[in-house]
Amino acid sequence: MPQTRTRSPAGASRPGQQAAHSRRTGGADRIAYQGEPGANSHMACIEVFPDLEPMPCPTFEDALAAVKSGDARYAMIPIENSVAGRVADIHHLLPNAGLFIVGEHFLRVRHQLMALPGASLETIKSVMSHTQALGQCRNTLRRLGLKPVPEADTAGSARIVSERNDLSLAAIASTLAAEIYGLKILKSDIEDEAHNTTRFVILAAEPDDAEPGQGPFVTTFIFRVRNVPAALYKALGGFATNGVNMTKLESYQLNGAFTATMFYADIEGHPADRPVRLALEELSFFSSELKVLGTYRASPYRAVVERQKHE
Repeated sequence: MPQTRTRSPAGASRPGQQAAHSRRTGGADRIAYQGEPGANSHMACIEVFPDLEPMPCPTFEDALAAVKSGDARYAMIPIENSVAGRVADIHHLLPNAGLFIVGEHFLRVRHQLMALPGASLETIKSVMSHTQALGQCRNTLRRLGLKPVPEADTAGSARIVSERNDLSLAAIASTLAAEIYGLKILKSDIEDEAHNTTRFVILAAEPDDAEPGQGPFVTTFIFRVRNVPAALYKALGGFATNGVNMTKLESYQLNGAFTATMFYADIEGHPADRPVRLALEELSFFSSELKVLGTYRASPYRAVVERQKHE
C-alpha cells in the first residue's frame, strides 16, 4: 500500500489559502506554465494564484523542471480537454517528474478571433493558432471562409500577428493575449462547443495532500498490472466491491513497447477512508508498480457539472 502524507489542504477551490501557504513555506513566488504570455495556461495561473508571478516556459518539461529546481513553487499543467481529450505527453512526463499533484482547476476555454487594429472580418484571409484551437473553431472558420494555419500555440500566434504588418492575417487566442499584444477582437467566443473546458493539475515539489474530512477529494495514481491473465480485471475489482467511483482511467505505452502498459487513474475519495484504502490495497496486490501522485480537494466545477446533468 503506497504511503500518502497528509498536510494542510491545497485545492484549487481555495486559491487564497494556497497562496498564503506558499508564502509561509518560502521559495520562489512563481508558478510555471507552458506557453507564451496570454496562453490559456497563463489565464489559469492568474485565476487560481493571483498573488504569484506567472512564469512562461517553452515546453512542459521546462515547466516541470522549474518546480523541481525551485525556480517556481507550482506548475499549472493542462491534462485534458472536454473537446480534444487528453493532452499529449503529459501522462508520460508526470510519472518521472518527481512532482506531486496538489490541486486541480477547470478553465472554460473561450477562443477569440483577433487581428491588427486596422483589420476587419472583410480583410482577413487566414488565421493562425494551435492545431487544437483551430479544430475547436472549425465550423466558424468554415463559415467565414478563413484558411487555418497551424502554429505552436495560441498566444504565440497572437504575438506573430502583432509583429507582422498584414491585415489579412488573424489569430485565435485568449482575451488576455489580445490585451498583451495589442490586437483587436473581431469575433468573440468562436469555439464550436459551449462546454469547451480544460482541466489543469497543479504540481509541487513536495506532497501537500488534503486533510481527511475536508472533501470531496480526488486521488490520482499510476499503476502497472502484473503480467498474469485477467490482472487488470482483478486489480480494479476492489474499487467496485468497495463502492469507490473511478472517474478516469487511461492507458499508455512504456518505451514504445506494446506489452508494457501503464495506467493513469482518478478516483473519488481519500486514502484515509476505509473503502479507498481497501481498494488501493487490492490494486497494489495485482500491480507490479503503484504510485499515488496526490490527493487533493475536488474543484467545485465538478459539483456544478453533476448538478447540470440532473436538471
